[in-house]
Amino acid sequence: MATRDTTTDDRRFETSRPTMARREETKVSFLTTEFWAMVGVIAALLVAAQQADNFDAPRAWTLVAAVAIGYMISRGLAKSGSDHRDRDDDTR
Repeated sequence: MATRDTTTDDRRFETSRPTMARREETKVSFLTTEFWAMVGVIAALLVAAQQADNFDAPRAWTLVAAVAIGYMISRGLAKSGSDHRDRDDDTR
C-alpha cells in the first residue's frame, strides 16, 4: 500500500469545475455506413421505378426524398453531441 505524501497539498491541484468527457468530431459523411446505405437504397429505388410498370416516377422520387431526409436527420443526430462547430472565423 502506497503512503500519501503529507508535504504537498493535493487540494490545490483540484479544479472546482466538474470534468466532462469530451466528444470528438464524427466521421466525414462519405465514410459512414449510413451514407453508403442511402446511396444503395436510392439506386435500388430508381432502378425499381425504371423496371416496374406499377411503380411510377412521382412515387419513386417521393421515396428518394424521404430516404435523403432520413439520412440528414441521422447525420444531424450523430453530430449534435460533438464539440466541433464549423465557423468562418476561429475567434472564440
